[in-house]
Amino acid sequence: MKGLELAQRYYETYGKKMLEEKFPELCGRVAAGLAGYGSECLGFDDGISADHDYGPSFCLWLTEEDYKAYGQALQREYDGLPAVFEGVAARKTSAHGGGRVGVLCIPDFYYALTGFTEAPERLSDWMRIPEEGLCTATNGKVFEDPLGEFSRIREGFLAYYPEDVRIKKIVARAAQMAQSGQYNYARAMKRGEQVAAALSLAEFTKSTISMVYLLNRKYMPFYKWMHRGMKDLPRLSGIGDILNLLVCTGEQSQAWKGAGTEDYLYTLNTNDQCVIIIEAVCNIVLQELTAQGLAEGEDNFLENHTAEMMAKIGDDSIRSMQILEG
Repeated sequence: MKGLELAQRYYETYGKKMLEEKFPELCGRVAAGLAGYGSECLGFDDGISADHDYGPSFCLWLTEEDYKAYGQALQREYDGLPAVFEGVAARKTSAHGGGRVGVLCIPDFYYALTGFTEAPERLSDWMRIPEEGLCTATNGKVFEDPLGEFSRIREGFLAYYPEDVRIKKIVARAAQMAQSGQYNYARAMKRGEQVAAALSLAEFTKSTISMVYLLNRKYMPFYKWMHRGMKDLPRLSGIGDILNLLVCTGEQSQAWKGAGTEDYLYTLNTNDQCVIIIEAVCNIVLQELTAQGLAEGEDNFLENHTAEMMAKIGDDSIRSMQILEG
């Protein structure tokens, strides 16, 4: 059973009854669901996930006022609920897995993940919030929220980055993809620097995945799940398979034997399979940038499109940021 389904059934069987019988004064004021840290909040949990921080559990989100008045008592009742449910063993909490479920304060929940108690108004504040933090704050499922306060804040974050912020982040990813994959990978290979080449591929891969999420207007999960999450995206999900091919391609030093200092400065070494894959990925991304009205022309070197994309940013402070910021 998937963790989200388990959590909802557990809440509907025990949590709802607990609130109605023990805390009638809170009925209509508590948001219930499961969101935050954990693969089950993304729907990615499997048999491997069940070894830690998994089991019958859910979140109860209270306003700051209600949390101060009822938080401790409600947590005690929550802790007394049956530990085993429908044959699923009790939750195993890891050394750093505490505080993910149970009774939580609404502003504290969002602040811990984003640095803000609700979606910020200033563009500069949006720029500061890590993508994975926003994903963690808005994943999972809200089972019910009669008061609506938790969902009001959640919807503010789910509305996604303001467009100027999204474009600036796209610019940064385009520059990172070009620098790491289209430029520095080849230079590292010519020097025989295998570790530098591997790091270049890793940076290219991470920047590409982030770019795909930005082009889908979806927050990217943290590194363990960012590639898995690409399968569910409506745009460019196929890039995930191409990146898997890139990672599985064997070491390519033979393709660079005899390459001199001046070789492949303005041409591609198509004997290197990684080079071919990188260029294919960049071409697919360029096509989507063009489709979204962010880029023009057929120049496959993504950094050459960053100036035109920066010009589309309306806010002066965001438009004046350094190209790699974001």
